[in-house]
Amino acid sequence: LKDRILAAVGRGTAALSLLGSAFIVVCYLFFKELRKFSFKLVFFLALSDMFCSFFRIIGDPSNGFFCYAQDYSTHFSCVASFLWTTTIAFTLHRTVVKHKTDVEDFGSVFHLYVWGTSLAMSVMRSIGSDYGYGAWCWAETDTAGQVAHFITFYAPLWGAILYNGFTYYQVNRMLNNATRMAVGMSDRSHQYDTGADKKALNRWGYYPLILIGSWAFATINRVHDFIYPGNKIFWLSFADVWFAGLMGFFNCIAYGLNSSVRRAIAERFEMYPERLKRWFPSKLKGQQENELVSL
Repeated sequence: LKDRILAAVGRGTAALSLLGSAFIVVCYLFFKELRKFSFKLVFFLALSDMFCSFFRIIGDPSNGFFCYAQDYSTHFSCVASFLWTTTIAFTLHRTVVKHKTDVEDFGSVFHLYVWGTSLAMSVMRSIGSDYGYGAWCWAETDTAGQVAHFITFYAPLWGAILYNGFTYYQVNRMLNNATRMAVGMSDRSHQYDTGADKKALNRWGYYPLILIGSWAFATINRVHDFIYPGNKIFWLSFADVWFAGLMGFFNCIAYGLNSSVRRAIAERFEMYPERLKRWFPSKLKGQQENELVSL
């Protein structure tokens, strides 16, 4: 019964993340004005989340083929997801802190880094793995498989969390210094622009917390299972499945639903007949928010 509950929760949250990620992918493909380099990174993040969620849904421990498909595909796409967040953090840092305008030159490097690392982690994980327990194939029952899972997933995951946190801290510190300089110089126009960036960064600063919130319980659960094999805690497993399954949904809200996307939707909304507009709120009309729309 507990396994069925966890499986249902896992598929439900994965389905929600799948819908959110698919929405961002559709927006990128449909709205040409969003096809800038910064949002292209968000597109590949959403694409990775979409496949990660999809393979979490279709996995079936009773079917060997789907079990292996879920295992490798989920591992590959989930690793790719949090690696894409590091490319976004790198782009923001290079643009805001280093004042460089060459971020688009790193496009091919980003792809090689993300897809290559994800493939390498997936291949390395196959060494000594024993797939499947309970409701998922994306887990191991033997010690070698658990160690491989820690090394190839949780090690790069927390490395990405630390990198993102340090990067956003540096950007935040730089904008704080710029704000203090603007106040000291009594340059109101500069102070206004910096305040706009600061407001945007308050939102960007929460992004490292998405990975922490999504995978903290999963990490604790894996450590507990490693130390106390066969003694699973239901509430911890529930929190693991719930928050990890919502990663794509959280990324959709944080990275994808920025002012550029909302403005593009609002512009298309203006094309609808007047009688249809009455059924929808019009708050998006002319919306101008102070966000770092372009990195």
